[in-house]
Amino acid sequence: MTKIKEQTSFQYCQELGGLEVVNANYHHKNFSRHTHESYTIAVIERGVQRFFRSGQEHYAPQASIIFVNADDVHNGQAATAGGWSYRAIYPLEHQFKKLADDLGLASNFAPYFPKAVVDDPQMAMELQQLFGVLHYSDNSLYRETMLNGVMTRLMLKHSISRPNAKDIRLHKKPLALVKQYIHDNLFNNISLESLATLSGLSSYYLVRQFQKNFGLPPHAYQIQARLHKSKTLLKQGISVSHVAVELGFHDQSHFHRHFVKANGVSPGNYAHHVLAS
Repeated sequence: MTKIKEQTSFQYCQELGGLEVVNANYHHKNFSRHTHESYTIAVIERGVQRFFRSGQEHYAPQASIIFVNADDVHNGQAATAGGWSYRAIYPLEHQFKKLADDLGLASNFAPYFPKAVVDDPQMAMELQQLFGVLHYSDNSLYRETMLNGVMTRLMLKHSISRPNAKDIRLHKKPLALVKQYIHDNLFNNISLESLATLSGLSSYYLVRQFQKNFGLPPHAYQIQARLHKSKTLLKQGISVSHVAVELGFHDQSHFHRHFVKANGVSPGNYAHHVLAS
């Protein structure tokens, strides 16, 4: 059997609200647990993907659709010897909210996709058609019409209102303070002792409760927050080396390694595509 080459094609659609599109073909790729500020909606084109989401493992076979909500902790790897291929879009929450407003849904509606994997041949076909239009067509009206139509149907067919439990968790004051402090100090080194003092919790209890509520321990959450910020800085034309230093990574290779594990493309490749758009 011919060995499958690891390949990732990245597309950044600035005129579509900064939509990111990925066409990936993996054999040995193993994504670490990470989060995205955007939703992930993917169609498996070949093989089977195994991934963690919502506290359990899932298997997505060929032609199935994967849903990962914004800020969901997840990973990804092959579930078969031959690897797997997929295409994915990464819409942002505000894009769904705008479509929900247009439909007259509840104010500030943010969809939540409860199922990590769905078998919906019709929507899988529509997503494949969307991928083709985004890749081959330069007609902005056509691209936007297709994207809005597919996102609307996905939202109406497979989403529910975001669970209240998440909102309740976010209002647990000590953990919310720690979470916000991490975001406010992305450029600084933070000690666990300082976070424990801020929250009024013991270091051990803080780490356990933080991971229970947000899916990652504080140090891993900080890395993900820095990676999210790095994409904003790269879009501004700041060099990869400068971003790595500014965000507190040990060096450029350390930044590169974490970025690839979370996004499937290198920071240099990402910057090239977003700045060329």
